[in-house]
Amino acid sequence: MSNLDRQAALSVCGGRGFVVPEPVRELLAPRHVRLGESTEVRRLLPNLGRRMVGAWAFVDHYGPDDIADEPGMQVPPHPHMGLQTVSWLHEGEVLHRDSLGSLETIRPRELGLMTSGRAISHSEESPRPHAALLHGAQLWVALPDAHRTVEPHFQHHKDLPTVTAPGLTATVILGTLDDATSPGTAYTPIVGADLALSSGAEARLPLDPDFEYAVLSMSGEAEVDGVPVLPGSMLYLGCGRTELPLRAVSDAGLMLLGGEPFEEEIVMWWNFVGRTQDDIARAREDWMNGDRFGAVRGYDGAPLPAPALPAVPLKPRGRVR
Repeated sequence: MSNLDRQAALSVCGGRGFVVPEPVRELLAPRHVRLGESTEVRRLLPNLGRRMVGAWAFVDHYGPDDIADEPGMQVPPHPHMGLQTVSWLHEGEVLHRDSLGSLETIRPRELGLMTSGRAISHSEESPRPHAALLHGAQLWVALPDAHRTVEPHFQHHKDLPTVTAPGLTATVILGTLDDATSPGTAYTPIVGADLALSSGAEARLPLDPDFEYAVLSMSGEAEVDGVPVLPGSMLYLGCGRTELPLRAVSDAGLMLLGGEPFEEEIVMWWNFVGRTQDDIARAREDWMNGDRFGAVRGYDGAPLPAPALPAVPLKPRGRVR
């Protein structure tokens, strides 16, 4: 999914100096953003209070939306560089096309993982016809400097490993949880997992104390380390934890996001992750006037134009805490 903000701001993210080294409970409220005519997302990262969680740099939660009589998701061709996109659905389908020629329909609990590397473009849309409901999350993972110009590629994994406990099924989307490892390619120590909790269930999820973590609520009512987390909100948990207490008030769906704190500072703007403002300016120019990002074939519509870059230079980022 694209960042469709027509007044996108340059922001500096990453760096261990902004990581909370001990366990905390910071509840992050979303920013509501329109995507096209019928989709509104709740943007949790980047957030005024928190820019990244490990290498996770962007988190949108959308739905459940009734799109039975609507076009549903319609995101025209747009570019990416320096990141991976993770598409994750609880309901509905998303048709992915990209400039490599990939054409895949992503369904609930299937991993759509696009590694942009040096440059790629793609589109996302609800198929025709499509299911009545659409509910999911779109996430970005920043690539470390050693891999940020890797050759672009797309992976679609229908079968993912799970970790189970009474009343809990954790599907490992990316990285490793307990002893289960996703087949998706990861470039940093990371974890992403979908947590399905039955009403009344209580569980303790094993964590890596060297990772920082956050939990996104997708549906239902649940408590994370004693904190109620409602759908569309995210609880930042800091580092230093070996386990995470969970309790379901009703059937609930959560996403666990974590990873080793991202050491490098990155510059993020629109749909690009670079290291300098010049990286971003060159990428914008290449999208508007060059062929670096390739072309998406088969989408019924024009590519997205890039917004204007901010006229003022990028300012140093202040500390989060």
